[in-house]
Amino acid sequence: MGIIKAISSLIPNIKGPRQKNVPFGTKAKWTIVILVLYYVLSLIPLYGLGESSLSMFEYWSVMLGAQMGSLLSLGIGPIVTASIILQLLKGVGIITIDVNTPDGKAKYQAVQRILVIGFIIFESIIYVLMGGFAPAASLAGTTQYVNYQIILITQIFIGGLMVMYMDEIISKWGIGSGVSLFIVAGVARSLFVKLFSFVPSIANPDVPAGALPGLVTSLAAGDTITALLLFATIASTAIIFLVVVYTQAMKVEIPLSFGRVRGYGMRWPLKFIYTSNMPVILVGAMVAMLQMLASLLYNAGHPILGTFSGQTAVSGFAALISPPNIIQKIFTQSLALADVLRGLFYMCFMMGGAVMFSLFWVQTSGLDAKSQANTIMRNGLQVPGFRRDPRIIEHLLQRYITPLTVMGAMAVGALAAVADMSNALVSGTGLLLSVMIIYQLYEQIAKENMVDMHPMMKKFMKK
Repeated sequence: MGIIKAISSLIPNIKGPRQKNVPFGTKAKWTIVILVLYYVLSLIPLYGLGESSLSMFEYWSVMLGAQMGSLLSLGIGPIVTASIILQLLKGVGIITIDVNTPDGKAKYQAVQRILVIGFIIFESIIYVLMGGFAPAASLAGTTQYVNYQIILITQIFIGGLMVMYMDEIISKWGIGSGVSLFIVAGVARSLFVKLFSFVPSIANPDVPAGALPGLVTSLAAGDTITALLLFATIASTAIIFLVVVYTQAMKVEIPLSFGRVRGYGMRWPLKFIYTSNMPVILVGAMVAMLQMLASLLYNAGHPILGTFSGQTAVSGFAALISPPNIIQKIFTQSLALADVLRGLFYMCFMMGGAVMFSLFWVQTSGLDAKSQANTIMRNGLQVPGFRRDPRIIEHLLQRYITPLTVMGAMAVGALAAVADMSNALVSGTGLLLSVMIIYQLYEQIAKENMVDMHPMMKKFMKK
């Protein structure tokens, strides 16, 4: 750990606020500033970029909060990858850091920061050298081509560092986390464009690319199949939104009482989706990274993870973890048994990944029964009819937390898979995550910042 501390001390760090509770106005200001900066950076193209074979992964790049070909080409990929590696190492016992203590939490964050920078460097080099982002083909074999490769790697590295620090600013000074904010920002932009764009579609120039203008145009032209597909796209997006909101509201409430005040108590809520959205972010981002890695290997002449035809994985592991568009195939009467089997495999993969990361996340984020029991004890609460002992509370919580962790993860994994296969306007997993994130931000703001709000905002949040 001495080496890690030495390396971490050389990396610039964002200082947190001195006061325990940051005013809501300050949090909102920093969140808006970082959000605007995120959109500005996503519009700055990489200098010297000739062609990008990764631009076809727009569907998955939304999951990474990335804008391919811009300074934000890496998005949250390095942050998520570092989190996955750390959770796996901690889960198998290779890293033993007690994140419940301030010193342990600081060590964990130091290791994570070093890993994130390492992955930023690694991914920047891999994306360029393996042809994901390449200079103009006419310069191939020249010194200028190599120089442009170095320039591209440097730009991508700088963009990755900026995302890392923006995430840190949001975590310490803003609302929620930068990872969540960037996912919502990417999904919101993609959803707006795909819903309202009047630009002609590439597949059919006679129909606008936006779902709503395209639906009206198709109905006017009497194109029933296209109109039905666009209507199904809009309907599936709305249904996903409603189902996720309903699922977010499901919870188990454990009755507790105040030990020193007789007759008074409260209910301690344990949500059905107990581990929130982070495990789904991890498994979704893992799938996106595997798809992009498979594409890079295929372009480099090493189809280890599968082969591609244009934007579609057609064989290998890459095809198995690609969601088939079941709704579209049903309307076009092209649904085959292979599509159903692939859909089932994809659903099982998403559910299994969500369960694995949920179990790890419970242990690394202080959501386990022991940590929750200590929190309840610090609040002066106890189980009615039992003496005030954290072991009793821990035993009671354990009966609920493990089943909720597994069942909630399976449910959200299945929801993400169904959303991906339902022909939604944007990545189904990305849409699901965005709704969950926005719902949780609403709850967090309503719970923690009501006192600081403007009277009109306070009235809205109470509804």
